[in-house]
Amino acid sequence: LPLDPDYPAARLTYMLRDAAPVCAVTDRAGRLPDGTDAEVVVLDGLDVSSHAWTDPARALTPAHPAYVIYTSGSTGRPKGVVVPHRAIDNRLRWMQHEYGLTAADRVLQKTPSSFDVSVWELFWPLREGATLVVAEPGAHKDPVHLARLIREQDITTCHFVPSMLQVFLGTPEASGCAAALRRVFCSGEALPRETASAFARALPGVRLHNLYGPTEAAVDVT
Repeated sequence: LPLDPDYPAARLTYMLRDAAPVCAVTDRAGRLPDGTDAEVVVLDGLDVSSHAWTDPARALTPAHPAYVIYTSGSTGRPKGVVVPHRAIDNRLRWMQHEYGLTAADRVLQKTPSSFDVSVWELFWPLREGATLVVAEPGAHKDPVHLARLIREQDITTCHFVPSMLQVFLGTPEASGCAAALRRVFCSGEALPRETASAFARALPGVRLHNLYGPTEAAVDVT
């Protein structure tokens, strides 16, 4: 269950109470609201010397939950979606079969972990031996920084929501990314024809893939 510390305290409290995790892990104290039943484990200064060095004995099956992602709540209260290992494994296998990462690829991870696109950004390259490049927090909002990062890190694969892709394409720096990029994925919103046309002009030779799917279907379905 990823928790974004930038969310309002009321939303974080609701998610923690609703999901009822056995513990919440944070990098430093004060990042999560009080008033929930979850035990908070603070990594900063954590002493693990007295803990066992072996993995706990626990039998997992493909039906066990892999993660919980909360929807935006645009139609009401946010809803926690439990995605099992089987579903996200199937999703990642499909993506590899369809788009075929290799060890020469470099995938940009920039989506906040509270959104399910971050799942394939993180695990697809790690499964296939590609390079994972993690952007600094908040970088997904800065198109000029992203363009520089794509060029400097030779990013071959990345994702944009269509509205941010339009902003990105409007920067003079975007056209300089064509030398590195091989494929760009879009999802999360409807992709306007005008944005797709602008993409073709700014990044000739780069493939644009328009995906769609609800959180309940393990990120994308088509």
